[in-house]
Amino acid sequence: MKYKIILSLLIISVGVNWFILGKWLLFEQWYEPTPEEKIILSEMVQKTIVSEDYKRLAEKENIIAIDTSLDKNKGGVFPYYFNISVRSDKQTADLSFLLQ
Repeated sequence: MKYKIILSLLIISVGVNWFILGKWLLFEQWYEPTPEEKIILSEMVQKTIVSEDYKRLAEKENIIAIDTSLDKNKGGVFPYYFNISVRSDKQTADLSFLLQ
């Protein structure tokens, strides 16, 4: 009886560890920014706010939010997987091209 309980706990523990490792490998590693990437994204937001495109958009529409995202599965090298979206009351404008 004691052997079955220990074996069951071992199987559950291994299963939970595989689940956590798989979740990190498949999702969090590719979509969650590291601390260095968070700094770069905040600098991109600052550059977006001072850009002429943002100022033109702010004159025409009411800006609600600026959203940052990261998608390493999108392809490309270092700066091209960052994304800045400016949300307004009419539509969402993708201003990620400002980095280039």
